[in-house]
Amino acid sequence: MKTSTITIFCVFAFLTASLSVAAQEYDLLIKNGYLIDAKNKLDQVMDVAVLDGKVAEVSADIPGEKAKKVIDAEGLYVVPGLIDNHVHVFHGTMQDQYISNSFTSLPPDGFTFRYGVTTVVDAGSSGWRNFKTFREQTIDNSKTRVLAYLNIVGWGMKGGAVEQNLADMDPKLTAIVARQNKDVIVGTKLAHYSGHDWTPLERTVEAGELAGGIPAMIDFGGSDPELSIETLLLEKLRPGDIYAHCYAHVGGRTPVVDDNGKVRPCVHQAQEKGILFEVGHGGGSFVYEQALPAMDQGFLPDMISTDLHTGSMNAGMKDMLNVMSKFLNMGMSLQDVIERSSWMPAVYINREELGHLSVGAHADIAVLNLKEGDFGFTDVRGWTIQGNKKLECELTLMEGKVVWDLNGISMQEWEANK
Repeated sequence: MKTSTITIFCVFAFLTASLSVAAQEYDLLIKNGYLIDAKNKLDQVMDVAVLDGKVAEVSADIPGEKAKKVIDAEGLYVVPGLIDNHVHVFHGTMQDQYISNSFTSLPPDGFTFRYGVTTVVDAGSSGWRNFKTFREQTIDNSKTRVLAYLNIVGWGMKGGAVEQNLADMDPKLTAIVARQNKDVIVGTKLAHYSGHDWTPLERTVEAGELAGGIPAMIDFGGSDPELSIETLLLEKLRPGDIYAHCYAHVGGRTPVVDDNGKVRPCVHQAQEKGILFEVGHGGGSFVYEQALPAMDQGFLPDMISTDLHTGSMNAGMKDMLNVMSKFLNMGMSLQDVIERSSWMPAVYINREELGHLSVGAHADIAVLNLKEGDFGFTDVRGWTIQGNKKLECELTLMEGKVVWDLNGISMQEWEANK
């Protein structure tokens, strides 16, 4: 071959390669997956392209050559990164401090991405006195997006007498810290108060009002005699406030399902009014005696959540996908389960930039496998139901980066001669 011919050939090859690289518009492309995106009403096979950490295109058939990396999600479900609206992640090493900077809380990154969760909301582990520590120690040092409800108790959920101290329940100071940290604080929280007294609840709601109308999450109970659930739901709480642990049956708290197996009328009325009900499964707050008849009567949770901490992760709760799988096997559709674990929580905590896969949104994406077989699902009292469906996370993207890959579907297959 003559020199001139070789030169022309090399230039042609170079230009072809350059054009090929230029044609790669996207960093990553997920192809052939079944997309469920409640905000955009998408429920079909679609491709999702990612560029610079954002969703760049959602279309029926995006050519693979447009992306630097292609992931085949055929037979899998592609959904927005899940939002767990009730966790405890103020992990620390302080003795006898329960959930607030102590051992009962968990470091988030070890318990999120592997289950498709990209955003968690800490449910009041800290109060205005120690939120700064929580932020610097956990929120600012986690790959998982960590948001928070701020406890009305200044020291947060330290347990025992600390959480009974009315003098440390200051709406004004709570609201000040919430406003100072409005980028991560999404609401206020009351938990674990024991006493026939509306004052803690009223101060929690007041703090939310002073902080700009953010919601209050209420872990209601601990009173002997019980405070009226009807008064709570229809008089004390505002639309947008959150009733935690809605399928619990614990002492000092009236359950949503009565002794005759009927959902109390005030519960349906409250949901129509705009009071939100979240699962908050936890280690003691989810029983089939409540959940099954409630589901049968059309009382569904607005948000599916775990109440993740060391007392729940190895018991009946386990993880976000296990809780979601329970609801699948209690008759909820996959579409409803995904919506209540992504888009609906985003709306209710006023973070509508999350929980969907619109073009321009954060590329927080979970790729899930819906497995079929014989599975058992346990509540907090040791009762089990059998099911034939179980969700498993194959892949998680956080702002466009692969942070969990169960079976290496985003990786190159090893070849011995390379």
